[in-house]
Amino acid sequence: MTSTPLFRDDAYQADCEARVIGLTPEGGIICDASVFYPTGGGQPGDSGRLEWDGGAIAIATAIKGDAGAIILIPAAPDSLPPIGTRVTQRLDWTLRHRHMRVHTALHLLSVVIALPVSGGSIGSDKGRLDFDMAEPPEDKQAIEDQLNALIERDLTVSEDWITDEALLADPSLVKTMSVMPPMGQGRVRLVRIGAGADQVDLQPCGGTHVARTSEIGRVRLGKIEKKGRQNRRVTLHLD
Repeated sequence: MTSTPLFRDDAYQADCEARVIGLTPEGGIICDASVFYPTGGGQPGDSGRLEWDGGAIAIATAIKGDAGAIILIPAAPDSLPPIGTRVTQRLDWTLRHRHMRVHTALHLLSVVIALPVSGGSIGSDKGRLDFDMAEPPEDKQAIEDQLNALIERDLTVSEDWITDEALLADPSLVKTMSVMPPMGQGRVRLVRIGAGADQVDLQPCGGTHVARTSEIGRVRLGKIEKKGRQNRRVTLHLD
């Protein structure tokens, strides 16, 4: 069972019509299409609501299933729509949009701190990246200023696609240490920030992002913590 990932083509689509094509033994719901982003790449799954003729249920999150299925996880064990039911999916848009802002800001953080990334996490009001960084930065305020300057440039955020072979031939596109993006489908999605001479970042990513950097709003840096001999965790917050 495969769910068409509508969020990949339009991160701003907040609702959709779909059909239930499967139910998991644990009570998850699989539809033939999904505006709900499933947990992955450090980004939490979306929450929201599922409605159908004669019923509705709150969705707590979404996760990846087998063979491209996206499983919607109910917030409570209520009655589920039978297979074949036409449903309306509605995102918690406020939460999704905050994830988009944080996620895009983290891409820019990896531009300002041009070091290999060993991990990351996205929340609704803050996010963090772990860098291969032996010593802490000398000027934390300078990093914050550079980050906000990039945001204020109102750079476009767009996507492109690259073949698996082309990505393997250009490993410089991958910023994460020892972890390659998912391959095997023949192509990998790239997220580009800026265009032409204004391009500042291009890297594989399957998450959701804002359309222009100015939409992020101002950010501030939080703690820079030592998480190992060669690892520093840098946290940013939405203002």
